[in-house]
Amino acid sequence: MKNMKIGVACSPGLAVEKAYILREPEIPADLGSIQPDQVEQELGKLNGALEKSIGQIEDIYRKALQTAGTEEAKIFEAHRMILEDPIFREGMENAIKDCLLTAGHAIAKTAEEQAAVFESIDDAYLRERAADIRDIGNRLLYNALGIEIKDVSSLNESVILVAHDITPSLMATIDREHVKGILAEVGGATAHTAILARNMEIPAVLGASGILSMIKDGETLILDGGKGEVEINPDEAKIAQAYEKIEKTARIKKELRLIKDIESRTKDGRRIELAANIGVPSDTGKVLEYGADGIGLFRTEFLYMDRICAPCEEEQFEAYKKVLRDLDGKPVIIRTLDVGGDKEIPCLNMEREDNPFLGYRAIRICLDDTELFKTQLRAILRASVYGNALIMFPMISNVEEVVKAKKIMEEAKAELERKGQEYAPDVKVGIMVEIPSTAVAADLFVDHVDFFSIGTNDLTQYILAVDRGNTRVSHLYNCFHPALIRLLKNVVEASESRKGVFTGMCGEMAGNPLATLLLVGLGFTELSMSPGSILKVKKIITSVDTAYAKRVAEHVLGLASAEEIEAYLKGELKALGLDYLLEL
Repeated sequence: MKNMKIGVACSPGLAVEKAYILREPEIPADLGSIQPDQVEQELGKLNGALEKSIGQIEDIYRKALQTAGTEEAKIFEAHRMILEDPIFREGMENAIKDCLLTAGHAIAKTAEEQAAVFESIDDAYLRERAADIRDIGNRLLYNALGIEIKDVSSLNESVILVAHDITPSLMATIDREHVKGILAEVGGATAHTAILARNMEIPAVLGASGILSMIKDGETLILDGGKGEVEINPDEAKIAQAYEKIEKTARIKKELRLIKDIESRTKDGRRIELAANIGVPSDTGKVLEYGADGIGLFRTEFLYMDRICAPCEEEQFEAYKKVLRDLDGKPVIIRTLDVGGDKEIPCLNMEREDNPFLGYRAIRICLDDTELFKTQLRAILRASVYGNALIMFPMISNVEEVVKAKKIMEEAKAELERKGQEYAPDVKVGIMVEIPSTAVAADLFVDHVDFFSIGTNDLTQYILAVDRGNTRVSHLYNCFHPALIRLLKNVVEASESRKGVFTGMCGEMAGNPLATLLLVGLGFTELSMSPGSILKVKKIITSVDTAYAKRVAEHVLGLASAEEIEAYLKGELKALGLDYLLEL
């Protein structure tokens, strides 16, 4: 059978093994109701299921520490917190007491209601949390019904796991020696299952709708986690080619590790900082593992997610302090709260909007709710004495917003001084350039900021009038569009006009090896990306000189379409013998 593009490419790599199909346990269609005199009995079943589930999650957490690492194991701390959440428990108890449902019915109903809340959110990361709620709900339900939970921790042969849903808790307990690939009908690139797969370096394709009807247990598969493809029952020649590619990729990755501690400089000595994007403090492990020069984007909104109340100043202070200490003097750009648009945070009780991307979000919320804003600013400022912190304001559309935000920051400093709390007085302040008005008028901002960081994800979306989440128009979304590249050039030139002001990039484009030559040639001095992309980008930077990169950028600026630009850049990488980096 030919290669089929069947799902979402979630974790790169090839796997060639037999399919091991996991079937979902049978759940009664009608979980039933009870009589009033059975309420206490069902509450007892619920409590027993909760206690057993918490114990299992604690075991899974310990296993995850060994199989996936400290950072990924924290996923299961969040699972335990949900199980211990009094609101979640109360919802199930009320369903038993008020609606006279069985414990199993109450669990299924409450978990689905909670999952539906997250599923309705536009933000991909938050939407994927619905899968975590269902994972927890299923565990509770199985325990309440006495159904044995599937175990793949001790397989006796190498396989590719195939299932409708491979949950995070199942991922954490898999036998890494024998599970060579993951294939599931549901899930996406931001699902916790995908995150675990990437960090465990297991190729994964999720969102492969209907795949269970195409594959039989024991059939040989070639799974390509970087392309979202699978081949069923390939011939011997295809299998040999796949094994050859697997061996080649392993060699390349090993060679890239050799440049981890080499400075990111062009051949003529120009320094370009390669930083990492993170979402939670525990992500610093990967940042250091790949030799990042710092953190170019700390998405602080992740501290506000999956919880019923906003984090207090002390909790935020401890989070920022940990990151700054871990980075040991390397720069850490902390973006202030960026919610709204495709990031709805349940604990902030935000109203739904018809057009959230152009609505009440990010800095607009913070300038309105100054106490929420100052709480975060005080926490960042207090933590600044433990490292090299920089503050970045998101979603800036005019100079007045920067002036107001800096004024509120001065008020936060004054409050700390009155309390006798220490902070670094010289914290640099920058803005995220993600709105076309700011990119076009970047020269008007240079007297008010220390740096620009371009968020290409939203900037591309806004300048092309394309909702990247809308499948009917998403094919029009392309960061290599000539209009976007001209805007990038404009921002860099504005920063170069003022001594001490620099321009970085923290959008997906920064970690795309196809864009590296162009970005170096345009004059970027800092690029921030997923930690796993750093060595690929560094390899390109250290292989060329600035003059060559500038010639590439000048040629790109003369091309009329994204297709021409991409083809030209691929050709340049091929001429340098570096096009293999596009396949890693």
